[in-house]
Amino acid sequence: MTDKTIYDDLTLLGGRTELPGSPEEAVLERVPNPQEDVRYAVRFTAPEFTSLCPLTGQPDFAHLVIDYVPAGWLVESKSLKLYLGAFRNHGAFHEDCTVSIGRRLCDLLDPHWLRIGGYWYPRGGMPIDVFYQTGEPPKGVWIADQGVPPYRGRG
Repeated sequence: MTDKTIYDDLTLLGGRTELPGSPEEAVLERVPNPQEDVRYAVRFTAPEFTSLCPLTGQPDFAHLVIDYVPAGWLVESKSLKLYLGAFRNHGAFHEDCTVSIGRRLCDLLDPHWLRIGGYWYPRGGMPIDVFYQTGEPPKGVWIADQGVPPYRGRG
């Protein structure tokens, strides 16, 4: 008999899973933060994020960078990957996609701090960069620059 672990309630990790049909259908999972007494930053980067223009149905592409300082919860990375992948067939403007992702993660995790940078590739000759942040980063936590330069043939 094995002892219960903080990972026992995860349902997506370790098995075959289908991409959710929409962000609303996607299941985001979390696990207790075993280092809750330490303030540290976590970064997820999705350099090939895709959604659809809600008017034309044409694909839009972005490089997303998500930084957060966890409190009691960590997001499980496979569920995050599936959630982000669910935007592939979702029609919304860049601003809506970026801010919706940040807000959903905040609702799930209740982190000390979170920011998301959505660095969108040009559509109609104009790149759009969207930033969402919950406030000032906690003092004493190293928050690295997101490292995505202003658009100049980004790649």
